[in-house]
Amino acid sequence: MSLAETTASVNGAFDSIPIIDIGHASTPEERAVLARQIRDACMNVGFFYIRNHGIPEETIDRALSAMKAFFSLPLETKMKVGTSPSRHAALRLMQSQLYHRQSVHVRGYEPLLDSNVDPANRGDLYESFVIGGEELVPKEDDDEKVHEDIIKNLWPSEPAGFREAFLSYYHAALGVGKALHRLIAIALDLPETFFDDKLQHCQIMRGLHYPPQTGPEDDRIIGFGVHSDFECFTILWQEPGIQALQVLNSEEKWINATPIPGTLVINIGDLLSRWTNDIFRSTVHRVINRSGVCRYSIPLFFGLDPNVEVEPLPSCVSPERPAKYERINSGEYVQKLMQEMYRRSFTASDDATQHDDGQ
Repeated sequence: MSLAETTASVNGAFDSIPIIDIGHASTPEERAVLARQIRDACMNVGFFYIRNHGIPEETIDRALSAMKAFFSLPLETKMKVGTSPSRHAALRLMQSQLYHRQSVHVRGYEPLLDSNVDPANRGDLYESFVIGGEELVPKEDDDEKVHEDIIKNLWPSEPAGFREAFLSYYHAALGVGKALHRLIAIALDLPETFFDDKLQHCQIMRGLHYPPQTGPEDDRIIGFGVHSDFECFTILWQEPGIQALQVLNSEEKWINATPIPGTLVINIGDLLSRWTNDIFRSTVHRVINRSGVCRYSIPLFFGLDPNVEVEPLPSCVSPERPAKYERINSGEYVQKLMQEMYRRSFTASDDATQHDDGQ
C-alpha cells in the first residue's frame, strides 16, 4: 500500500503531541520501528517530541547563558558591533553591522517587531540572533569558499564566548537533524540516504528571546504570529517551565506544546509537506508568552540546498490523490516567503509604534 493510500485513516483532531524516544536507532529494525512512529506523528499531528536526542545539557546551558547575556545588551550594541575571523576586508566591513538586513542571507541580530509572519498582525514580539553553517574552528581556506549561497555568519564582540557556545549547540543539533532526516526517508519508503545530498548547506538557527506580553488577549502583536515553517522540518529547544508555543489542530483548537525537560520539539515544514503532497502535515502554530517572564528558545531549521527541485513524491500521489503542487525550486520558494515576512513588518511598523506597551 502506498503512502497516498494510507491517508483515509488520518485524523488531525489531536489533543496532545506524541513523544518518540530516538535513543535506540542502531539497527535497521530499530530504525524501522522509529520511522513508523514518526510517520504516524507527521501524518496526524505534524509535531512530535523526541527524547534521548543526545545533546548534552551542558551544551544547551552554555547556549542559553550566551543568549541571555547577548539579549540583555543595549540595542545599539546588538545592532552595530560585530567581529569575524574573516581575513577579507569586504567581509569584515559587512560583518561590522550585526543588523540582519545588512546581510545577504539574513544573518545576525533581528530586533523586536522586525518581522510580521501573519498578515493579520502588526508585528512579531521577539528578538533573535540568526546563524548558518560554520565550522567551530575555522579552516585555512574558509574565506575562499564564501559565495552567494554560503555566506559568513555575523558575530558580536560581546559577550565573550558567544560564538563558541552558539556553534557548539548548532553542531550538536545538526547531528540530531541528520539522524532524523534518515528516519524520515525510511518513513516515506525512500532509501535511507535520500536526503543526504540535498540537505548540506542550508540549515539556519535562531536564538530567540520573547519578552513577557501583558497586553490584551486579542492584540495583533504576539510573540510569533500564526504560521507554518517554510523549510523541511524544525528542531526546537524551548526553555522548560514556560508555556508559550501552541499548535492548531483540525478542529481549530489550540493545543499547548508544553516544554518537557530533556526533549526537543520537531515539526514538519512547508517544503516537506509539498514534497509529500500534504501527507506529512505542516501544522500551523504560534507563540504567545504570557508567563510574566522572558522566554528563550532555539529553533534549527532544516532546509534544502537552494538548487533542489521539489515536486510530490510518486509514493504520495494516486488517482484518488493527484499531485496538488507543481515543481518548484526550493531556494526561490523559501526566499520569496522570507521576503514577504520581512516586507510586512515595514507596512505594519507605523501602526505598531502606536502600541500602548511602547514596543
